[in-house]
Amino acid sequence: MTAIKSILYETRGPVALITLNRPERLNALDQPMLDALQAACDQAEADDAVGAVVLTGAGKAFSSGFDLQAQAAATPQGVAEWRPVLRRDFDAAMRFWHLSKPTVAAVHGPALAGACEMAMACDITVATEDAVFGEPELKFGAGIVVMLLPWIVGPKRAKEIILLGLDRVTAAEAREMGLINRVVPNGHDVDEALGLARRMAGMDRTLVKETKRAINRTYDLMGMSAALEAALDIDTLIEGEGMPTKRRFLEITRSDGLRAALAWRDGRAAGAEQRGGSAPGTDDR
Repeated sequence: MTAIKSILYETRGPVALITLNRPERLNALDQPMLDALQAACDQAEADDAVGAVVLTGAGKAFSSGFDLQAQAAATPQGVAEWRPVLRRDFDAAMRFWHLSKPTVAAVHGPALAGACEMAMACDITVATEDAVFGEPELKFGAGIVVMLLPWIVGPKRAKEIILLGLDRVTAAEAREMGLINRVVPNGHDVDEALGLARRMAGMDRTLVKETKRAINRTYDLMGMSAALEAALDIDTLIEGEGMPTKRRFLEITRSDGLRAALAWRDGRAAGAEQRGGSAPGTDDR
């Protein structure tokens, strides 16, 4: 096994196993980690012995999403500073969609925000019974980096999850709506994913590559690539302008820690629900 910073890379026969490896932070995705993840994908892509890729997370989580503590410590300012950050986020998630080899996500525990998007970008997603999915970004004033959800589950479900900031979508619910493929007992996600990956790796490599390309091309012809880029542009403007809620969230993170900021976020959302209206701005603190 070779450690590439916070990413572990190994081969299991014809399958490359890539592991997000910051378990003490629930595998939160910071910028160096995303660069290491791209390097691992490059390694898998270039290795002719590898026929499929499995992505998973070390410890108790697949991943909690993009690293908010890192954002609080060094917050980009304005569109020009945010654009390369969000582009790196976007490209790392979508790399699993664009890899020429089939990709399988093995999810346990939380797969939230950018990590939920990364799991969706994989060709097949397997999850344990304790896995939870969600897009909570709007609850703390952030936008959606990779707007894949409407393409995977349809507009009604996507709007419900995104506009309500849902972050407790169970594995059973996720399978029912088409967000994931299979639910397996706790502790069996990697084994199931490796089994599926080996079956695909055992097929004619060129046939698998070209068939995946044909399926992805169907979505390109439907306008998915252009729509995702347009959504990324919108998110860049959102982050570049800076929402008051996001500023307050990062202030609390810097002063009192991420746990306190998450408690403020959740308390704010709960208070709005009790009042029967939407959460107000930063005066509600």
